[in-house]
Amino acid sequence: MTIDSSRWSLRMPRRTRRLIQLVAGLVAYAVSMALMMRAALGSMPWDVFHQGVAGRTALPVGAVTVVVAVGVLLLWIPLRERPGLGTVANVVVIGATVDTALAVLPAPEALWLRTAYAVAGIVLNAAATAAYIGVGLGPGPRDGLMTGLAARTGLSVRLVRTAIEVTVVLVGWALGGVFGPVTVVYALAVGPLVQWFLPRFTVGAVSPSPSAASPRCSDPS
Repeated sequence: MTIDSSRWSLRMPRRTRRLIQLVAGLVAYAVSMALMMRAALGSMPWDVFHQGVAGRTALPVGAVTVVVAVGVLLLWIPLRERPGLGTVANVVVIGATVDTALAVLPAPEALWLRTAYAVAGIVLNAAATAAYIGVGLGPGPRDGLMTGLAARTGLSVRLVRTAIEVTVVLVGWALGGVFGPVTVVYALAVGPLVQWFLPRFTVGAVSPSPSAASPRCSDPS
């Protein structure tokens, strides 16, 4: 069986396409994290926390990402959330890739190059998020926590997401994580960018119409 024909689809079995896109999206997500970290202008909310913890321990950022993801997955148990293949791959692939990306990417000194890193990181992060969500193989640990809390408390996803991200940013900043303008720009820009990319990466979509409805998700990690 092949996916629907369009300029965004590939003539290959749907399952194979989904697996390839899942891994590629998660690798790209890890690279986007490294780009924003190397820009040193602020990181994604959860990465502010990861950097803060890494700075207070002997663990690299990738290892901290994995440990935090596993801890968040344990919180799924009382929330009755169910992980999928994408959930497990999220923990393994991003954690294994981000440290490699950080080792390969040089840390720029010029402000214009740091800004370019940050912009590229935000756009790549949105595309990678859409690619990973578009295969429908399970949410990332932090997204599952968000939706699970919203379902159990009756609060809106927006309110729960904001509360979680404000908390992790404040704790991460207190621990020494990098908070800056990129953190704010990311929070404002990534939702609309993911919404634009998502129809183009959803496996089986008939057309990549930007007007198609899509969820506002931005941190699959």
